[in-house]
Amino acid sequence: MQHKNCSHSAIFTTALRWVTGWTYFSAFWRRLILENKLDPEEAGYIGEKFNHFLPNALGIKPIIEHLVSNPESLWWAMASFTIIEGIVGLLFILGFFTRLMSVGVFMLAMGILLGSGWLGTTCLDEWQIGVLGVATGFTIFLTGSGKYSLDYYLSIKNNTLTQKKWFLWLNSGNLPIREYVLNRIVLLGSVLILALTLYTNQYFHGGVYGTLHNKSVKPHVTITNAKLEEKKLSFTVFRDEGADVYGSFLIGIKLRNAANEVVFEQNQVQLSQLSNSQISNDYVAKVKTGKHSLILPLGARGNLTFEEDIFQNMSGAYTLELIDISGAMWTKEVVKEN
Repeated sequence: MQHKNCSHSAIFTTALRWVTGWTYFSAFWRRLILENKLDPEEAGYIGEKFNHFLPNALGIKPIIEHLVSNPESLWWAMASFTIIEGIVGLLFILGFFTRLMSVGVFMLAMGILLGSGWLGTTCLDEWQIGVLGVATGFTIFLTGSGKYSLDYYLSIKNNTLTQKKWFLWLNSGNLPIREYVLNRIVLLGSVLILALTLYTNQYFHGGVYGTLHNKSVKPHVTITNAKLEEKKLSFTVFRDEGADVYGSFLIGIKLRNAANEVVFEQNQVQLSQLSNSQISNDYVAKVKTGKHSLILPLGARGNLTFEEDIFQNMSGAYTLELIDISGAMWTKEVVKEN
């Protein structure tokens, strides 16, 4: 059965299709044409940006961690992802294989939503991009593209190919579904997307009930694997919150005994001069020395090691303190057995 309003709705979504298509094609344009952001040796490498998603991703964290732990696989994934974004975005703008491309938009948007929906210092930027992309992909799959598209150009040529059911499912035109079935698909799909929107808004930001939170505002560092062995102090730092555009800047490390006395200390000058042998990184976003501090980019996880004779004579429980330039402090108990 033909749906009288289908062609009109497809025309009405033209601006939505063009703008959404550009948001995806522009990612390809920025990374390969305006700059080369696929070079792992250059600042702004897209793999490091991808690493920023890791700390609070929803459902796909194991995939992200695997990739950022394996730089070669990460590069291929980023290159493939960029090319896919370019193809999907361009064909979406042109309105060619529109319904197939709308599935691509839906999947790309889901990836953005689940991976980086928690990022955004002011306006929940990535979450908004994700949920709106999911809704757009679903909507334009239903409408197809209208008069201003290559799909339309093919259809007016009266080619028998354009009358095939598979063509209608992949390109544009009236979907070969009875109207009452289509109404139910629209309703069910809309309810599920609204539920996804509310769930992710609550999960990432507490935006539906309770206390609002934004993990992109203040830096946070988790300390694990803290050990005192022989002459060595070692521990792992993981920067799991804060803005993705700059790091946490450690300006002090202190080790206190049970009497709260500082028994070991590193100031910001010493931290800025740590040797490469003292820092072991797990991911492409690296803990590294800066001019005035130790820099911890978002998503970076690294093990720090300090060797001093004083550690050999220590025993009992100690408190490890990390001090950020913002004044934030993170602590962890360290116990050395006799």
